[in-house]
Amino acid sequence: MNASDIRCDNDSALYQKLLAHPDIVRVNEELSRMAEKGRFGVRRRLLATSVRLSRVMAPQVHAIADDCVARLALDIPLELYVFPGPQFNAACFKPEDGRLFIMFSSSLLEAFDEKELRFVMGHELGHHVYAHHDIPIGYLLRGESRPDVPLTLDLFAWSRYAEISADRAGAHCTNDLDAVARALFKLASGLVGDVVNFDLEAFLRQIDEMQVVGAEPGEGAPREDWFSTHPFSPLRVRALQLYHESALATDGGMPKDDLEVAVQRLMSLMEPNYLEGQTSSAEAMRRALFAAAVAVAAASGEISEEEIEVFEKFFGKGSFSDKLSVEKLGRELPARLDQVLAETSVPQRMQLLHDLCVIARAEGRVFESEREVLDDIADKLQVPRRFICQTLDGNPELD
Repeated sequence: MNASDIRCDNDSALYQKLLAHPDIVRVNEELSRMAEKGRFGVRRRLLATSVRLSRVMAPQVHAIADDCVARLALDIPLELYVFPGPQFNAACFKPEDGRLFIMFSSSLLEAFDEKELRFVMGHELGHHVYAHHDIPIGYLLRGESRPDVPLTLDLFAWSRYAEISADRAGAHCTNDLDAVARALFKLASGLVGDVVNFDLEAFLRQIDEMQVVGAEPGEGAPREDWFSTHPFSPLRVRALQLYHESALATDGGMPKDDLEVAVQRLMSLMEPNYLEGQTSSAEAMRRALFAAAVAVAAASGEISEEEIEVFEKFFGKGSFSDKLSVEKLGRELPARLDQVLAETSVPQRMQLLHDLCVIARAEGRVFESEREVLDDIADKLQVPRRFICQTLDGNPELD
């Protein structure tokens, strides 16, 4: 089984769609011109801020890298770096001058055992194998010219499926579900040592509880994970459990088509499609989002043509007209939010807030007056205000 065979289908499909998008074509051309002028200098920056791990300094880490490179059929020189940091983190950078760079935090190298590190190494190499860096998501979402709402939502959705593909690459290098799950547990919790005994089934029960109790997150789960560029950690473990039960990893396992359907069903927990849904809760969310988007746009004064354009990209052409009463919608907003609170689960309300933040920042900035309205809406929906911060300021980069 080679690396291309195990790539997540939704990652591949969204990748091809995004790669052909005019905005992404334009940005990639701009980045290529900058690279030709020597504007990046990734290796120089790594050498200045991190320690390059030679084979003499870190023979075990290099042995793991060599094995992962062979399993993924890579043919590119690899340089490994470590930087001082208390958070468990790793990253793979787009190749420069024919070399690939992987960076680890010092705490991760010290806390992860050989198999756990093998998963992390394979995951980072997976981003290169699948050319994920050809979609410059960080540059797009943090640049001066922000993408429109449909493209932004596609970028977030693709990024989550890209992580599923990279996880499969890591699992392919590790071939040990328990070690993979331990690695993801450590990344999610920051816990090491004997303070907590890791229990795979208990960790995965969070998913069962989400599905049984109206898609509520498991108790104690970091809610901010739900609408980031990365899947919620127990979802990633469940997706990898499905992978290990499939023909991609086990002789006689479920066919790949069935695996992809199961993963898509799992990931839909992070993507409640209320904009087209026919339930009363979906209608309540749509009505609340419409009024809330108008209220946020109006908070900074007169609603601009740019804001109207963003609004209509989300709700459809002609959805904003002279007949629309901003004052009336403002008066109705509290009642619409009350209805959402009564009829929806926490992750559904978080989805609404996430989409509202996407609309608010789509024109490139969020005024303080708009942020106050967002905070007030979060309070009314009983979602922590820090979720607004995470959504507006979160790191969109792959890692």
